[in-house]
Amino acid sequence: MRAARVITLAWKGIWLHRLRSLLTVLGIVFGVTSVVAMLAIGEGASAEAQDRIRRLGSRNLILGSRTPPASANASEERQRTSEYGLLLADVDRIRQTVPHVNRIASRRNATEEVRSGPRKLNAEIAGATSTYADIATLRVLAGRFLSPVDEDQARAVCVLGDTVAQRLFLSQNPVGRQIWAGPHPYRVVGVLDRRGEQRGGAGTGVDDVVFIPLSTMDDRYGDILAGFKTGSLSLERVELHVLLVEAADISFVEPVATAIRSLLERWHPKEDVRLTVPLELLREARETKRIFTIVLGSIAAISLLVGGIGIMNIMLASVMERTREVGIRRALGARRRHIIVHFLAETVLLSVSGGLIGLLLGVLIPMAVSRMFDMQTVVTPWSLGLAFGISALVGIVFGLYPAVRAADLDPVEALRRE
Repeated sequence: MRAARVITLAWKGIWLHRLRSLLTVLGIVFGVTSVVAMLAIGEGASAEAQDRIRRLGSRNLILGSRTPPASANASEERQRTSEYGLLLADVDRIRQTVPHVNRIASRRNATEEVRSGPRKLNAEIAGATSTYADIATLRVLAGRFLSPVDEDQARAVCVLGDTVAQRLFLSQNPVGRQIWAGPHPYRVVGVLDRRGEQRGGAGTGVDDVVFIPLSTMDDRYGDILAGFKTGSLSLERVELHVLLVEAADISFVEPVATAIRSLLERWHPKEDVRLTVPLELLREARETKRIFTIVLGSIAAISLLVGGIGIMNIMLASVMERTREVGIRRALGARRRHIIVHFLAETVLLSVSGGLIGLLLGVLIPMAVSRMFDMQTVVTPWSLGLAFGISALVGIVFGLYPAVRAADLDPVEALRRE
């Protein structure tokens, strides 16, 4: 029997029971749609997370000051000024004792009201060294970043994060203009490109930050930083909030991390410094993505399994309804394999049609999610191939039994039925 003839007969059989065929194929449609859409959303979330980790630098190690646990800081809680975090001496210790370190950049943070004319906002003032932009892989959109001369001479210059620049100057070019941070004026020498990171965590955000030379910050803010926490004044003595340590090569990241952890255990027993290794986070994110993909794929496979069972159920009912048809075909000379091929073709045609519709919906849903929720989604070719391949396989597996059942009908008994 020719393939075109088989497909034509199968399509006629499906078309005779259009509504039933449509309801039957919905299980496959939803299953394939869920496979593609869920994998696309999971892939997009994973890609976005990995991209943020890569921005921190694959060769970098980030040391961030943090308030020590209450038990370790109980004696200092009775004092007005709390002292914790990274020290300037830590920079020298790392340079002198940790091998394979290429560069180190320092940063100190404070919160201040920033103004330009009638516009103002609360922003983070970050005193940074001139190497900070290179190590943190910051992209300068206009002007320049802080220079060694700015740092040596403690100049009153600043570089604005994207959010600060937009809110203070709207669409105007801020370079060369003046802003005020608290009582101090600064001349804008550069604007950073948008990074899409929130302030907090290790204190490495850049979008809502005003960068000034670290020496300028030390001169103007002194050793003690004042701020408000839970409505009360807090005084903190923190020499540095962030240290970026760049390894000489990516292969040295883990040895450098091990050496720095040893230093922290010795010189910071209060656990007031957190070490973050982006390379380790990237590996964890990839492993999480793998597990997430397996879980989503399993859930979607169950949906396809349910759809396949529905197809088999309907095809078995169809065989019982078409017993006389089978008997007539066998009496006219159709062989057993012809009956199997015919019913199997109907099942595969149903599952493939459902698979194609599911692929279309599976591509459209992630696009809608991206537009509505501003969320990254990634539809990969392998997910499309996997979903369609499973749908076709479901048609063959769950259609084989009804087809064999139809072929096993006795022609004489089949012709006797009304």
